[in-house]
Amino acid sequence: MADDGNGPTPSPGDGGELSELRARVAALEGTDRPPRHRGRSFLAAVLIVVGCLLAPLAIVASWAADEVGDTDRYVATVAPLASDPAVQDAVANRVTNALMSHIDLSTLLSGVPRTDRPRLEKALGKLGNSLESALRSFVYDKAHEVAASSTFQTLWTDANRRAHAALDKALTGSGGGAVQLTDNTVTLDLGPVVDQVKQRLVAAGLTVAGRIPEVHTDITLVKSDEVGKVKTYTRLLQIFGNWLPVLAVLLIAAGVLLAVRRRRALVAACLGAAVAALVLGIGLDVFRVIYLDRLPADVSQSAAGAVYDTLTTFLHTMVRVVVVLGVVIALAAWLTGPGRHAGTVRRLWRDGIGAVRGVADGVGLRTGPVGPFVRRYRTWITWALVVVALVVYLVWSYPTGWVVVGIALCFVFVLAVVEFLAAEPGADDIRTTDPGPTDPGPTDPGPTDAGQPPSKAAQ
Repeated sequence: MADDGNGPTPSPGDGGELSELRARVAALEGTDRPPRHRGRSFLAAVLIVVGCLLAPLAIVASWAADEVGDTDRYVATVAPLASDPAVQDAVANRVTNALMSHIDLSTLLSGVPRTDRPRLEKALGKLGNSLESALRSFVYDKAHEVAASSTFQTLWTDANRRAHAALDKALTGSGGGAVQLTDNTVTLDLGPVVDQVKQRLVAAGLTVAGRIPEVHTDITLVKSDEVGKVKTYTRLLQIFGNWLPVLAVLLIAAGVLLAVRRRRALVAACLGAAVAALVLGIGLDVFRVIYLDRLPADVSQSAAGAVYDTLTTFLHTMVRVVVVLGVVIALAAWLTGPGRHAGTVRRLWRDGIGAVRGVADGVGLRTGPVGPFVRRYRTWITWALVVVALVVYLVWSYPTGWVVVGIALCFVFVLAVVEFLAAEPGADDIRTTDPGPTDPGPTDPGPTDAGQPPSKAAQ
């Protein structure tokens, strides 16, 4: 570049370099502004939104197929209710009311044999004017003993197995013709429990209880005026069963693959599914309050709440699984992206593992041939770990949110081990494992004839 007094003038060579520089800037600006694909982006967004909206319906469909449609699973779910204090109190109260309605207090003592009166009076205590309350308390104690016994747990399981047909009938409309649903209510017959209490009353001296006819009373499991309205929808969800979750996943996957910025679309889809599932969980809690408030006065609120919580346990578990899984996948997609903060996290991860590797090298820990192998096939090993984690989740029977967290933590730990083995060795390790070629020293030109000058090669 020369200066003619009017400023520098570009030389011929400078013009070519300037043109090349402008071409590079134009190319970079072109890559920063990708072509617009509005139709493609709109379709991807629609697929992702529909898939996220199907997420809560997929959870309910799985519940309808596994909980309502499977008798064994339903019985296994409600079996622990036999040990719930609220349910035991409700059963004892229902049985006590049923038996007291068949005991005539005016003829109670006259109908008892003279030999049994001392034992009965001792059991009832001082009667006075509180004969009815004393007798009720006595019957309640015997009923509660039965409700708290192992015998009741067996009766509860058998009765719920028979009542499952009524629950299936109530929520899906399926079931045999002999199943009757009265006033949108699913009840559990406590007749066998009444028989057990009668036997204990007779053994305690209240022989008049043996003359009580067969009594059938029940406890309410499900009661709602909305049962008839949701029956059709629940039946449809049961038909879809486990196919609806697959459809939701396929729609979200198709939307992500169709999106222009796939990583960002994956993060948004996973968080959207997590939010949709969280809304379902909040809706279950809100409906619980509304459901209990609308129950009749003679239904135990605590027992009905325990039954509701037990029947919706699988729903809450699936909600937590979807929320945790969505957050974990979104976090993984974000951490592997080109963002500045994600890059900082990855750099801290590598520096931390590199520091640990440096300490291990300092104490003489060597990876041997394993290190180069892992370093060479690190990408394949990482994808293999992803596949293994996915398979473990899929084959796990009814995973919970903690199962997802555990699988994710195990994956991170194993990935850290892989990164540790694949880390470049330190300087001391390089000198120890790879000493390099040895210096043979100055080359001896060999003997020369006396008086002869060395050759040009030697010089």
